[in-house]
This record gives sequence, structure tokens and C-alpha cells, in this order.
Amino acid sequence: MAAMSLKNFDTNLGMILRDKSRGITADLTDLVVAYWTGKTVVYAYLRDDEAGPIEEEFDPEDLLWEEWRDGFSAWLATPRFSYRQEVAGWLMDAPSVR
Repeated sequence: MAAMSLKNFDTNLGMILRDKSRGITADLTDLVVAYWTGKTVVYAYLRDDEAGPIEEEFDPEDLLWEEWRDGFSAWLATPRFSYRQEVAGWLMDAPSVR
């Protein structure tokens, strides 16, 4: 089986997140989450002081996909989600495209 590409992962993640309520994040790792804006998947780092809030968004194309592929792909087999009030707040005024 061929290794999953970032594009394929992003597409799969987008399909999953589209069906979730606003404010739900995919908890990809202990410090990386993703959420659906209504148009696209946004990836973000969490603060590493265990405070929980999102520290900054990032473009996964800037990562070395080979280093993240196994962990992100494993997430697809056992997905974890969280509700994040801050994300829900950011998206409250965003138009829905469902």
C-alpha cells in the first residue's frame, strides 16, 4: 500500500470535519489540532504549557510530511475530537457552506 500523501490526508480530514459541529477540532497529536472553517481545513499548534488554547495556525505544506505522516495517518484509524470554545467563537460569524 502506498504511503498517504498530505493532499489525501487533508481531503479525508476535511470530509470528516465537515460533518462535525462548529468548534470541534480533530486532535491530531497532543499539540496539533485541525478544524473546518466551512470551506477548508485549518491546522494549528496548541500551546505547549498545557493551557489548551491554540497558539498559532500553520500550513501543513511547510512541514516535513514524512515526519508527520505516520502519526496523522494513525489518527484516521482512531480519531479523537475536542470541542474548543475559542474555535466556535472564531467561526460564529463565518457563513456556513453546507
